Amino acid sequence: MTETHPDTAEVPHANDASAAGHPHSLRPQEYDAILLASFGGPEGQEDVIPFLRNVTRGRGIPDARLEEVAQHYRHFGGVSPINEHNRQLREALVQELHSRGMTLPVYWGNRNWDPYMEDAVQEAAANGHNRLLAVATSAYSSYSSCRQYREDFARALINTGLAGVVRIDKVRQFFDAPGFVQPFAEGLAAALREFAAEGFAPEEIRVLFCTHSIPTADAERSGPGDQHFGEGGAYAAQHLAVGAKIMEQLAAESAAQPGTAWELVYQSRSGPPTQPWLEPDVCDSIAELPDQGVKAVALVPLGFLSDHMEVLWDLDNEAMEAAEEAGLRAARTPTPGIHPTFVAGLVDLIQERIQAVVAQERPRLTRLGPWYDVCRPGCCENVRLGFRPAAAGVAP
Repeated sequence: MTETHPDTAEVPHANDASAAGHPHSLRPQEYDAILLASFGGPEGQEDVIPFLRNVTRGRGIPDARLEEVAQHYRHFGGVSPINEHNRQLREALVQELHSRGMTLPVYWGNRNWDPYMEDAVQEAAANGHNRLLAVATSAYSSYSSCRQYREDFARALINTGLAGVVRIDKVRQFFDAPGFVQPFAEGLAAALREFAAEGFAPEEIRVLFCTHSIPTADAERSGPGDQHFGEGGAYAAQHLAVGAKIMEQLAAESAAQPGTAWELVYQSRSGPPTQPWLEPDVCDSIAELPDQGVKAVALVPLGFLSDHMEVLWDLDNEAMEAAEEAGLRAARTPTPGIHPTFVAGLVDLIQERIQAVVAQERPRLTRLGPWYDVCRPGCCENVRLGFRPAAAGVAP
């Protein structure tokens, strides 16, 4: 990536090595703890509506409408799997860190449910840990998947009175880090080989890389404000680049045969019908496949780290039902979860930041990487909310 801003820019709430605002750290930084940052989810029926109120705070959505979404959670006993996944991921990170001789504790804080980000920051400070390096459970660039986590950090520090005491940096977005991409490639390779064994010809197979839809206006503002990534902004460009890389890798390994087509599709939109969101919708795309001669479809949850609600409901339920209605053989491939390669890759990112590895030597699989250690000015603006205080990036 190209540096377009001065190294003297101010980065709020940053540790010393990141405070100057250079896109990639130029000198090593000693951190004393890791902060695992996530979305959060309900853990019982009584939690569901309060959780959804947190998710939609400030939008004035009545409980009657929230109950429509709540049914997805109620189908699973009111429990989102994301919290249990984060417990497992936290433990896996601790074990991987220890295997490398790193004794950094891992704190865990959520945006929308217990344990909240404020709780994690206060716990760290109480234990004497005030130089934190955050790992967010989202790989791509957009408001909700990057900048909003940075706002969470700033809000937690301000609300707890720990601004200026605790400092928080964040590892780079890891959409094209090998450890993140490899589990998807392995899962898709297995699905394609199974389809081939069942007698489907390459041209009868379609790969759908699935990710969360976001408002089109926000997508256009994803990534640095002074760079143009085409339709869908950096968010779409990153997904498309990773999808292309996976198909290229599988073709080289003979897992994907010539003639196997793929596309990027979206799911889980939640905005009003009048607001444009990224398309095509996964179920709409599935419905069109039979007319294109497709008989088998692989659903690859490329935008998701774990099997949380958007995967279990929107893919395993709605998309698989759409495939059945279309008469298609369908397979949903795994998310990274706590795949050893993925966990090791996250710790690689932590070590990379501690050691200030130069950008040219950082592992990445697309021309878009390696992404920034310190987010650039104007990055991932939310059209509705504008720029709010955020850590781990050059203001605004």
